Amino acid sequence: MNRRNIIKLIGEHCEPIVEDLGYDLVDIEFVKENGEQFLRFFIGKAEGITIDDCQKVSEVLGNKLDELDPIQDSYYLEVSSPGLDRPLKTDKDLNRNIGKDIEISLYRNIDGKKKYSGQLIGFSQEDITIKEENQEERAIQRDAISNIKLSVKF
Repeated sequence: MNRRNIIKLIGEHCEPIVEDLGYDLVDIEFVKENGEQFLRFFIGKAEGITIDDCQKVSEVLGNKLDELDPIQDSYYLEVSSPGLDRPLKTDKDLNRNIGKDIEISLYRNIDGKKKYSGQLIGFSQEDITIKEENQEERAIQRDAISNIKLSVKF
């Protein structure tokens, strides 16, 4: 089974468990780094994530993964917060962040720019709509977008 199928299978079985514990499953990664394999779960909730949250989810998911046994080789299980600068990948991510400031990077220039920022005001299957600083609304086609992330301001 390839990595994509492993992640899909694990997501189907583990997302309901994570949600039952009161968290959102933001992302799953299965990567090889320095000769070791890592299965990473990124969880979120409105109040933020603590170490205790990660430990709680890790214990429950560890038991489920032992039961499923989808990965033949040894790996490390990690559960963490996705961080402030993580990409927004899913409609669930976008919906959770309506009204917040985002940054959009494009594959190619549109109207002479490769980056746009503004308040996320909506999205569809075809595009993402933001309100730029000048209060102008702009819809950007999803297939032109390489990355979307929250705008981090200090």
